[in-house]
Amino acid sequence: MRAAENPQGSRQPTASDPREAYLALLERITASGARNGTAERDELGDTSAELGRWLRERRLVDPGGERLNPPERAMRTVLLEHGRRLRETAEELGRETEALQDLLSLLTAPRHASREAVEIEYFTDRSLTRRRLEALDSVGTDEFLAMRNGFPDPRVLESSLSADLDMLARGVRMRMLTSQQAVRSQASARYLHALAEAGVEVRVAPTVPLHMNILDRTTVVMGAGPGPQGEGGDVILHSAHVAQGFVKVFLHAWDPAQPHTERQSGRGRAACGLSAQEREVLVLLATGAKDETIARRLACSDRTLRRLLNQIMEKLGASSRFEAGVTAARLGLVS
Repeated sequence: MRAAENPQGSRQPTASDPREAYLALLERITASGARNGTAERDELGDTSAELGRWLRERRLVDPGGERLNPPERAMRTVLLEHGRRLRETAEELGRETEALQDLLSLLTAPRHASREAVEIEYFTDRSLTRRRLEALDSVGTDEFLAMRNGFPDPRVLESSLSADLDMLARGVRMRMLTSQQAVRSQASARYLHALAEAGVEVRVAPTVPLHMNILDRTTVVMGAGPGPQGEGGDVILHSAHVAQGFVKVFLHAWDPAQPHTERQSGRGRAACGLSAQEREVLVLLATGAKDETIARRLACSDRTLRRLLNQIMEKLGASSRFEAGVTAARLGLVS
């Protein structure tokens, strides 16, 4: 009886040949002449789990698993699904590509976005600045660069010398650049000579642009106030990047400067010992006046003038009148 009711075959579809099983199912359902939903559900319900999975993967059954799809409909469904997935994938790739381009632009762009927060200290009282510097100098480990366009009074210099020598004893390399004007006083000359004797590299330049300390190339101390040495507004900058910029300023002035010598100190001390008459002679020499004109101006003899010139050259450590004039100009004795 079962065979008579099912003349198209005597065996249930299996997954051993899923294509043959699908075609057999499709033929039986099509041969009935009408799509009987109940009979179709029953046919599909009798299939094995493996065959059912094969049919669903190829969209040969509807999502509910109750109706069998012809190959044409299954193909259209697969193509539509793949088209949707391709569009979604393209959109995702577009977003990922845009993200990668943004990252590349950040990598290749100037790093202005990578800003560093710089700690700044500001003092209007230089005595407070000096106390802060003592604390900073005590932790210095590598290098100390100093630029001076002037020096404080002898008492402060004596205290500074002690701190500088302590830093030097800890192995800190020290370099000091000072202006020619700054070495004129006896106190500054003694201070620089003591530093040089202890092993500090000291150089002298006609002028220096800043009154500044740089510690370990990470901390910069500058006199930024209205005073001759920047008094009234001392700034301390804690930043290695900022310090590197000021190191370049220091080295630019350091390289052409001349090493400090005792003779330079002697010039500074001697300049302070020039008499008013000797200074007047220097001023007249700077104007290009001849000996006869200078002698008439001073109301002295040629012999007295020659003696004055010899005294001036000896005090300035100069070997000629020309060198005496150059030294006097460097020391600020003539304008």
